[in-house]
Amino acid sequence: MDQNKAKRMEREEQILLSLKKLDYMTRGQLQVLHDLKSDRNAQKVLQRMSPYLNTFKDGQNIYYLNSKGRSRVECDKVRKKTGNINHYLMRNALYVAYGSPETWENEMRIKLGKITVVPDAIFQLDNRYFIVEVDNTQTMKKNRTKIDKYRRLIERNAFRNVPKIIWMTTTEYRRNKLLELCEGLDADVYLNTDFI
Repeated sequence: MDQNKAKRMEREEQILLSLKKLDYMTRGQLQVLHDLKSDRNAQKVLQRMSPYLNTFKDGQNIYYLNSKGRSRVECDKVRKKTGNINHYLMRNALYVAYGSPETWENEMRIKLGKITVVPDAIFQLDNRYFIVEVDNTQTMKKNRTKIDKYRRLIERNAFRNVPKIIWMTTTEYRRNKLLELCEGLDADVYLNTDFI
């Protein structure tokens, strides 16, 4: 096998593994994450991978694994075209923005006594936890409940160090409301337009 083909196969494998981990990604997200250079090159690479990918358009091309792709990377999770795609894309934008942390886990349950919460993602950097929450169509009442649970977990020392809570939302109004709810916590709130 020549060296170029081996490199191409390795890159394809990495793209498929990213989709296994993150479920759905835009061309732009894949382009940045896998250094696919120009838009034209990214399209060429993803077109060549079409036997392993399903795609649909929702303002931009969204990619996810088809059965052949799942088989190649041993993925049991079957994904289909969904109307809730923005939730995944917003979460994945933070994954890309934070440098694709190796410790990133989607929807991992945190439980301490009677307190249970499932963040959209959690990861560690420099021995500190980062909790990711996506506020796409969630009610503020549910967001408040989740924030209260994080406060109680922090008070009970559920984390080695006080975690940073990272929110992504859709409007300036919602950003301000979340910042207000998170007062006293180490929290950042971004808009979905802040990232790819």
